Amino acid sequence: MSTVEYTWRDSELRSPPLRALNWTGAQLARFGPELPSLSPSSVTAAAIKLAGSDDFGGDSYQEPLEVYLRACEVEAQLTTFGRLLVSKMLARALANRLALQDWSKKHPEVREGRIERPWIIVGLPRTGTSLLSILLGLDPVARPLLQWEAAHPVPPATLEEAAEDPRVARTAKDLDGLMKLNPPLKAMHPFGATVAEECVAIFMYDVRALALETQAHVPSYARWLEKADMTSAYDEHRLALQTLQSRQPTERWILKTPNHLWNLDAMLAAYPDARVIWTHRDPGPVVTSLASLANAGQRVLTSRKDPRPTAEEWKRKCGFALRSAMAFDERAEDGWCQHIHYEALIADPVGVVRELYSGFGEEVGSLHTRRMRAFLADRPQDLFGRHRYDPADFGWTYPELAVEFEDYTKRYHIETPSHP
Repeated sequence: MSTVEYTWRDSELRSPPLRALNWTGAQLARFGPELPSLSPSSVTAAAIKLAGSDDFGGDSYQEPLEVYLRACEVEAQLTTFGRLLVSKMLARALANRLALQDWSKKHPEVREGRIERPWIIVGLPRTGTSLLSILLGLDPVARPLLQWEAAHPVPPATLEEAAEDPRVARTAKDLDGLMKLNPPLKAMHPFGATVAEECVAIFMYDVRALALETQAHVPSYARWLEKADMTSAYDEHRLALQTLQSRQPTERWILKTPNHLWNLDAMLAAYPDARVIWTHRDPGPVVTSLASLANAGQRVLTSRKDPRPTAEEWKRKCGFALRSAMAFDERAEDGWCQHIHYEALIADPVGVVRELYSGFGEEVGSLHTRRMRAFLADRPQDLFGRHRYDPADFGWTYPELAVEFEDYTKRYHIETPSHP
């Protein structure tokens, strides 16, 4: 049986009721303001209602919320359904912030918890970060952030409750709805309530997150975020981890999100003893795959049909991240991170993990090894379809991309083979 292949084009909104909603919303917008409202006050009011609390623990979220929502109005060309989803996404994120603040006030000992020597994967998207985080998370002494925990961090589940926590099923149901709405996403990115989550989800609580740019084309917000102080976002990040580990202790966290690559100074200020892993891959397929993924994520929420603006923005963003990270690398002390090449990880995942452990002065345990081998043996290939992407869709060629990112590939000895 042949595997289903998906591209960004397959993310067309197909639901008749939602298409009717968008049509109706477009007609009504001819005679008045577009609905639902994307005003900061409406989003914060919804968050307060969800959380049953109004103490945000500070106002650091306000400016990015205003910048992002303004960009959504001016740049994103959101449909009525898109506006509805974006407003709900932001309200849920801010409700999680409120819940964390309330929990930490009632349980002040949470803030005393130490996040010691977390292992943090910082590579660009599509460079093997998901696979590596899953393998590292199989160590019995380690703990990744799970998707259901990031969606519902409060109250933190106890060891006794975690396996049957109803929020697992709730998150699974929500993800199932997303996959039915946009089936190609399942082939493009790992989803699952108990699958390791990118900790960018926690940055959402401070509205300073790259994840927001996967939902809408918002270049003005992107440029604001690239200059923003991320200290408050890392404060929320730390509080979320402290809260979760207060009831399920761990020896080490396994964390990963490309968001860190944009903010290495802030990340290491927050976690100075972090064990950092930077994954590398030929930027040609990385940027092209990411352009396809970003367009797939936005396509069901926007009336824009041309994929090139989003593709160009994410290509620019990757270039900015790599330049920033290379500049940090030049001034940082030797050994601040370990470098992993995608091809090596795919060819010998267990061997690469062993090399990482050795570089950090540790050894991979026998149980961890068996767990990794069992996972890799049972790991289905293309279970949910295959993601196909073509630079021509975005006006690029692989040779052109190779030239554009040549400084990066030469510095880190990354092969850029010819592509069909």
